[in-house]
Amino acid sequence: MRALTIIPGQSSSLAVEDMPEPDEALGDVLVDGLAIGVCGTDHELAEGDYGWAPEGSERLIIGHESLGRVREAPEGGRFAAGDLIVGVVRMPDPVPCGACAHGEWDMCRNGEYTEHGIKSLHGFAAERWRVRAEHAVKLDPALESVGMLMEPTTVVAKAWEEVDRIGARAWFEPTSVLITGAGPIGLLAAMIGAARGLQVHVLDRVEDGPKPQLVKDLGGSYHTDPVDQVIDKIEPDIIIEGTGATPVIKAALANPKPYAITVLTGISDEGKEETVDLGTINRTAVLGNAAIVGSVNANLRHYEAAAEALAAADHAWLERLVTRRVPLEKFADAFAPQPHDVKIVLTI
Repeated sequence: MRALTIIPGQSSSLAVEDMPEPDEALGDVLVDGLAIGVCGTDHELAEGDYGWAPEGSERLIIGHESLGRVREAPEGGRFAAGDLIVGVVRMPDPVPCGACAHGEWDMCRNGEYTEHGIKSLHGFAAERWRVRAEHAVKLDPALESVGMLMEPTTVVAKAWEEVDRIGARAWFEPTSVLITGAGPIGLLAAMIGAARGLQVHVLDRVEDGPKPQLVKDLGGSYHTDPVDQVIDKIEPDIIIEGTGATPVIKAALANPKPYAITVLTGISDEGKEETVDLGTINRTAVLGNAAIVGSVNANLRHYEAAAEALAAADHAWLERLVTRRVPLEKFADAFAPQPHDVKIVLTI
């Protein structure tokens, strides 16, 4: 079967290869791949920054933002042939640690988890793939053209859950959220914020293209001014940081709003130095009872929440997040950035 693969750790190895059919040991549900979303992680894998192939395989099938249609599934189970399906990316470690044993494998304590398309498990950029029924979610059939947005939506569904759980430790009725970065993660976080009835503010350095209008169509405000100025102006109760840019993080951590919650979802490059006044950040956080939390990946609960959020969203708005659809054979085009890209999708 055709699949998009890399040799982990080797740059310029991205290629469509003929790969073996998925091993039945990988799961009891056989799926025909429809599409995958391409994200920054896929670019880093293609550049050889990291990645781990399954045992016994030189190449790793990439693709973790999945969308497929069930071909075969156990009778009487959660899925039936024809269902639209998304596979969960991270699998619990085999030990398992306490978190994995309680279904919280996104919070794995020992690092022995595996991840489809990233770490020791083949991904979903293939004509066929397998997944365990308990590690997959069914999508509304109306989401067929945008269902590959599910995985990035799980990331922000978890971020919003973090906000709710932290906020619940005391009285917390937020009115505003600032989301830094207007990529797919940021826009989907804004979509959920708008659905919650919050004043939504999105900050990005891009001044034209589809992003400003996408935010405005949610009823939100789009900003390109320096982040510290925007924070001082709007005084957000919540910040969801999605850029990983150290100057942006620095400003977010210094948010003076009392009892503010900041969720960090962007991953910074190592070795990036930034002068930070830790005294001011500490004083602000302590005196304001502020909370700062890192958040990555998602478990089944977040996938189910994301499926509900996408089903309830304006599907025409979701369609506009997908700015390019590229056939699998022309994968190089999908990995070549173009101005005003939001989400690139590979069709299988």
